[in-house]
Amino acid sequence: HVQLVESGGGSVQAGGSLRLSCSASGYTFGTSCMAWFRQAPGKERGGVAAIDSDGSTSYADSVKGRFTISRDNAKNTLYLQMNSLKPEDTAMYYCAARDSAGYLSPLERLERRNYNVWGQGTQVTVS
Repeated sequence: HVQLVESGGGSVQAGGSLRLSCSASGYTFGTSCMAWFRQAPGKERGGVAAIDSDGSTSYADSVKGRFTISRDNAKNTLYLQMNSLKPEDTAMYYCAARDSAGYLSPLERLERRNYNVWGQGTQVTVS
């Protein structure tokens, strides 16, 4: 049973930082692409950052230079370091994984349709 559990969300003032974590269990971590998505009220869930098994990363234009995605395969954990937060970053943040290997282009890594395992989400509020 594959399970993803996010943590680290909270409320922060604009300009502040947060680090999200996603703990994975039930599958071979490190062999497939993982990503962070976010969804604000009334908006579609969109890709924020992704990291493939070889360490290749992709970022949405809106977070480039501010967010950093990383993974620790020994700890089965995915991270998202968020700096210089803005009110428009306010959203529910979701961790996502694929249970299959295979190449994804940099853009495909940020597409929701390419992930089939999701966490329950963690709220980030920036004021």
